[in-house]
Amino acid sequence: MFTYISLIIIFVSRKYIPYMKYQNIREEELKNKVGQDFFSDFDTTKIVGNIDFCVTFKNKNTNQEKLFENHSLLWAEAKRGTYDVLTMITQLVLTIGKARTFDKYMPPAFLGAFDSSKMGFVTYNAIIDVFSMNDFNWNVAPSNHQTKEFILIKERIEKSLHQNHYVYDFIKDEKELQFFIKNNITKTTENAKITIDKNNFVAIYLRWLEQVKPHIDLDWDAVKKNNIFDREFYLADLFVDDKGTSTIDDDTPLSENIFVVFKNGHYEILNKNLDGMFQSGSNTFAIKNKEAYEQFWKRYKRPPLEKFQQYILERKDLLVSQDIRERRGAFFTPQKWVALSQQYIADFLGEDWQEEYYIWDCAAGTGNLLAGLTNEYNIWASTLEMADVNVMHERIDNGAKLLKNHCFQFDFLNDDFTKLPQGLQDIINDEEKRKKLVIYINPPYAESNGKVSINRSNIQQSKTYTKYYDKLDKVAPELFAQFLARIYFEIPESFIAEFSTLKVISASNSKVFRNNFLAKLEKLFVVPANTFDNVKGVFPIGFFVWNTSLKEKFNDILADVYDEDGILINSKNIYSYDNQKGRINDWLKTFKINNSKYYSVLMADAPDFQNNNYISFMNNIGKRHGIYFLINESNLIPATIYLSVRHCIDATWLNDRDQFLYPNDDWQNDLEFHNDCFTFAMFHSQNKISSNGGTNHWIPFTEQELNAREKFESNFMTQFIKGKINQEQTVDLFSSSVDILTQEESHKKNNTQCDSSLVGISNINKPLEFSEKANNVFNVARELWKYYHAQKFSSNGGMYEGRGEYNVNASLYDIREHFQGRNDAGKMNNKSADEQYMKLITKLRENLKILAKKIEPKVYEYGFLKE
Repeated sequence: MFTYISLIIIFVSRKYIPYMKYQNIREEELKNKVGQDFFSDFDTTKIVGNIDFCVTFKNKNTNQEKLFENHSLLWAEAKRGTYDVLTMITQLVLTIGKARTFDKYMPPAFLGAFDSSKMGFVTYNAIIDVFSMNDFNWNVAPSNHQTKEFILIKERIEKSLHQNHYVYDFIKDEKELQFFIKNNITKTTENAKITIDKNNFVAIYLRWLEQVKPHIDLDWDAVKKNNIFDREFYLADLFVDDKGTSTIDDDTPLSENIFVVFKNGHYEILNKNLDGMFQSGSNTFAIKNKEAYEQFWKRYKRPPLEKFQQYILERKDLLVSQDIRERRGAFFTPQKWVALSQQYIADFLGEDWQEEYYIWDCAAGTGNLLAGLTNEYNIWASTLEMADVNVMHERIDNGAKLLKNHCFQFDFLNDDFTKLPQGLQDIINDEEKRKKLVIYINPPYAESNGKVSINRSNIQQSKTYTKYYDKLDKVAPELFAQFLARIYFEIPESFIAEFSTLKVISASNSKVFRNNFLAKLEKLFVVPANTFDNVKGVFPIGFFVWNTSLKEKFNDILADVYDEDGILINSKNIYSYDNQKGRINDWLKTFKINNSKYYSVLMADAPDFQNNNYISFMNNIGKRHGIYFLINESNLIPATIYLSVRHCIDATWLNDRDQFLYPNDDWQNDLEFHNDCFTFAMFHSQNKISSNGGTNHWIPFTEQELNAREKFESNFMTQFIKGKINQEQTVDLFSSSVDILTQEESHKKNNTQCDSSLVGISNINKPLEFSEKANNVFNVARELWKYYHAQKFSSNGGMYEGRGEYNVNASLYDIREHFQGRNDAGKMNNKSADEQYMKLITKLRENLKILAKKIEPKVYEYGFLKE
C-alpha cells in the first residue's frame, strides 16, 4: 500500500472530526502517550538536539547500542491542541537547520509532526536540499512563524511536495496510521546495517569527514591544487563490494570508472586520471588507522542500493563543501529547464538542429545539461574536473547518449584551444563549421566583488579575466561573463545558448560589456532562481539564445515567463536601459544640499528592487556602504517621492532586476502625486526616524490632536504641512557639512545649494492638500498616535505592565517598538499582545497598501519604471 521507497508526501488542508484523541493534556504528556500508543516497541525517550520527539531502537546490547547510537527512525515536531501540519514540519526543519542536527546525528528516513488530533509524515529526502541553501539565515527562532525565513522555508517545502499527502487522524485513521508506521517508519531491524540511499548519503559524508578523512595518508592541500577533493575518496568508499565482512583487505571497487577507487585496503587514483599530477607518480594512499576505518563502515551496508547509485553520482554536487561551492558558483540544472531550453533552441534553429549543428557544453560538470540530446556524434562536453569526466563516462556505460572521447577535462577560462580534441578544433577553426556550433552551457556563477570575496584571486587570475578585462569592465569578476567573453571573441559567429542572471543585459554596471558584446538575442525565457538547487533568492534566471554572427547592441526583448512548475504565465519586456537619461539616483542628486541644516537622512542604494530593503529614512548617516541624502524643507518632497517609488510596488522574483530610472518632467506639477508620496513615506515601516537618535522632526500632528502631555521638541512637520516653513526657519542641527555621497565619493564635494524653484517643487510655503486615500492614512495614524499617548506610564520613569517610559516625542518607529518590543536578538517583534494596537497598526498597513496602488500607475507614467 505505502512503500518507503516511492513515498513522496505533501500536506494540504483536510477536515478532521472535531473530537481530539488527546484532549487537555500538556505537550510532554502528549509525546509520552503517542510514544506508548504507536511506538511501544521502540525507544521514544532519547533527546536528539532540540527535536521534540525521536524514535530509536531499544538497544540492550552495548556493542549494538554503540553501533546505532546515532540511528533514528523518526524525528518529529509535537504541539498540543490543533496545528497545520505543514507549519509544524517547517518549524521542525528550521530547528534541524539551526542546530545542524544532521551533523551530529544520522537523519531518519522520515520527518513527522503531530498535535492532539493527527500525525503526518514527509520523507527526509524531500526536504534535504533546503539544508544546502546558500546565504540563508538559520539563526531565526523556529517557533516564530512570521519571519521571512519561516515563510520562505514553508513555501519551498509546500511547492516541492505536491503529489500525495499522508496525514492521519489518531481516531479516524488509527489502523491506517499503525500500518504506515509498521511498514515505513519502523521496518528497519536493529540488527541490520544502515542502508545507504539518497536520503542519507550526504549525512554519512559529513560523518566520514570527521571520522575517516583524517586517517587517509594524503596531503590534502597538495591534491586540492589539482582539483582533487575529498568527496572522490568518499565515493570510492561507497562504491565497493565489502564482501559482507568488517575487514577492508578484501574490499573491491564496484566500478573502475569513478575517479578514485578503494581496493585491497587502500585508495588508488586511477592511472588514466593522473596526467602527471604528482611528481612522484604515486597513485596509492594508505589508511593510517584501519581500526577506526572499519569501525565507521561496519555501521553501513555498502554499496548503496543499486537504484540510487546513479542518483548519488549525479548529485555529488551535494558533497561539495560550502567554500568550494561558492568559488565555483555551480548549480545543478533542473531537468524541466533542461528540456525547456532544448525546446527553445529547436524553435529557433529548427526541429532537426541536432543533426545539423554541433554542440559543445564547455561547463558540463557531470553532463546534466546534455540529457535528452540524441546525436552523440555532434556533442562535446568539457569540465574543469577529471572526476566529473569519469562520472560522464560512467553514465555513458549506463546508456547516456555521449561518446567517451567527446567528454574531456578542459579549463575553459585558462587552457589553450590546442588542448581540445582534434574534431572540436576542426570545427572551431573552420569558418563555415563554426557557424553551425552551439555553445550550450550553464556556466558557474561567482563574483570577486561580492560575498565570495575570499575567492577573488581564483577568479581574477584567470587568463580570460586578464585578456578581456577592458571589454568586461565592472562585470569582469563574474565567471559567467568571462565565459561569454571568451566565446564571443574567440569562437566568432557561433551560437550561445546559456543560463545566467539578467545582469549582462539590464544592470548598469554591465554597460561596457554590452558595448562590446554585439550579438543578437534571439530568444529568452526567465524562471525563478530558487528552482535551481543550492540557489537562494528571489530573482530571475534566464535562458538566452545569442546569435553572434549578427552584430547589434542589446536594447530590449519580450521574454517568456515561467513559474516554478514550468507553466508559461506571462511575458515581460526586459531592457538594457542604456538609452535612458539616467537612473533614479541621478535624479535624486539634483536635489542635494550642501549645508549643515538638515532634519534627517534618506538612505538610498543601487537602483533596482533587490536593494529596496535598504531604502529608509533615518536620523543620521549610517555606517553601511551606500548613499546618504540629507533632507530639509527644500527637498523633503523629492525625498518622500523617492522612498515611495521604491516601496509602493512589492518586490517579486520577476521584477528583482528592474531598474528605477530618471523620470520625465511630468511628475513636477502633479501636487496630488507629491502629497500621496509624502503621506506614504511618512507612515511607511521604512521610516525609521526615532527620538532616540536626536530631535524627532517627523511628528505630523499637533500636541492638541494627540492629547500630548507635554510640548513637542519640534513642530517642523506640522508647520511644513501647513505651508509655514521657509528656508530661513530651518533649524541648524549639525555642525558638519554632509552631502549625498557614497563612501568612495566622500572626498568629492562639488555641490550647490538646491533651489526648489528650478525643479518644479511648488509645495514650499503652501499648505499640502491630501487626497481621500491619503487622508484615510492620516486619520488611522492619528488614532494610533493618540492611543500611544493615552497609555498609562509610570510618573517616575519606571515600568508599567512592561510598557516603559512616556515619550512625548515618540515617532511611528518608537510607537511600534513600544508596543511590539524586541526579541533576545534585539530585533523588533512582528506582533504585539495589545489587541487594540494590532487593530490600529493593521488598519494603517491596509490603508497604506490602498494608497500604494494609487501611486503605482504614476510610477510608470512618469518613467520611474518601464513597463
